[in-house]
Amino acid sequence: MDTLRPTAPAISLRQRWNSLAERLQLLLNDTVLCLVARLGIASVFFMSGRTKVEGLLSITPSTYELFQSEYALPLVSPWLAAHLATYAEHLFPLLLVLGLFTRLSALALLGMTTVIEVFVYPDAWPTHLSWAGLLLLLVAKGAGALSLDRVLRLR
Repeated sequence: MDTLRPTAPAISLRQRWNSLAERLQLLLNDTVLCLVARLGIASVFFMSGRTKVEGLLSITPSTYELFQSEYALPLVSPWLAAHLATYAEHLFPLLLVLGLFTRLSALALLGMTTVIEVFVYPDAWPTHLSWAGLLLLLVAKGAGALSLDRVLRLR
């Protein structure tokens, strides 16, 4: 009457599951996870930055208008905020793709995400939380093996 004792098929199923989990962990190691995180979050910010410019980096009049109305921040002029955000959305994603100064870039974009969440779109927390998850992974783990940080031995 020992009902808590696992049966042979349950042990076998558990062993199979654990074996699969170990193989997945080897396949999806930090190198792969950090590379995917870098490329994923870089694309979000870079594509946003591209909507604010024409040509290489000429800020559009509509961007200035956006920072005067919808993106208005306290204590920062719309002109300065437009320039800072636009250049940050180009520079830091590029650094993430290269895996160069990854922790610094991720921290900068995490700060930008916080400003957006607090002052611009407070109801968009599910989106911002998903960005923060990727950025926090990069702050904690760095760029991974496939990066210039690794080549240059930068932590």
